[in-house]
Amino acid sequence: MEKAYKLEFQLEEPASLTLNTCGCSKTEPYHSFGPAIKPCYLIHYILSGKGKFRIGGKEYKLEAGSGFFIPPNELAYYEADGKEPWTYLWVGFRGNGVEKILAEMGLSVSHPVYQTEESEELYAIVKDMMEHNTYGIANELRRSGQLGIFLSVLAQNVSIRHEEIGDNANVYVEKAMEYIQENYCNPIKVTDVAEYVCINRSYLYTLFHNTLQMSPQQYLTVYRISKAAELLLATDYSIETVAISCGYKDPLVFSKAFRQMKGMSPSKFRKVEGISGLTKEQLEQVEQEIENFM
Repeated sequence: MEKAYKLEFQLEEPASLTLNTCGCSKTEPYHSFGPAIKPCYLIHYILSGKGKFRIGGKEYKLEAGSGFFIPPNELAYYEADGKEPWTYLWVGFRGNGVEKILAEMGLSVSHPVYQTEESEELYAIVKDMMEHNTYGIANELRRSGQLGIFLSVLAQNVSIRHEEIGDNANVYVEKAMEYIQENYCNPIKVTDVAEYVCINRSYLYTLFHNTLQMSPQQYLTVYRISKAAELLLATDYSIETVAISCGYKDPLVFSKAFRQMKGMSPSKFRKVEGISGLTKEQLEQVEQEIENFM
């Protein structure tokens, strides 16, 4: 018997990442840039020392362990400290979908500063980019891949900035719902959903309760049973097949959950509603039932 566990992800237009520039600099006292603009997205990270950064009419005092973000064509200025000038690394990049990625990370002109303790990993990534600096598809893919890893490392830290932005906490609920909708046919649990959106289970519960007035487990069950009802009406598959197709290993567990939600067993539901296939009105009813919980 095969023992397998798989995940499926919602298909979205993939973001393209193109590295335009990268480097590392040990600056002199009061070394500065700007006020000026750059044509690509820039992310700096301070390895040592300190300095100041200005963008969007605000000034930030920064030191080792901090970093700052500059969008393209946005006027910015930064300057190293006179006594403890900074050493920093940077990456500059473009690409379709980049703005959405950065917004989900929490980086914007309003929130351009972040912190992370992953200095060694970030430095190693940029060093690898610089070592693979020649022309050729292999090195281009290597640099783009390392850029994705660089942003992934940052996202693990700056994602908490969503709480500062306010309504973006709903991003967690949206992504959790998408995950459930794509993986309801697999034996996933709420802990899997929480791990996917990178928050703990209790916080996910709070967000679902505040947004949907139900728990993540209730949403998962409702979605599975709604899909099961659709299969029961549209096909003549066995109850066991329907159960497995909707993420239930045990048909008895499935039948119990179905009865609790629909007030009757799966077999009775099929008998009452008919097995000749969905009419247009029945299909619309099932689709509306699913949409009510989305």
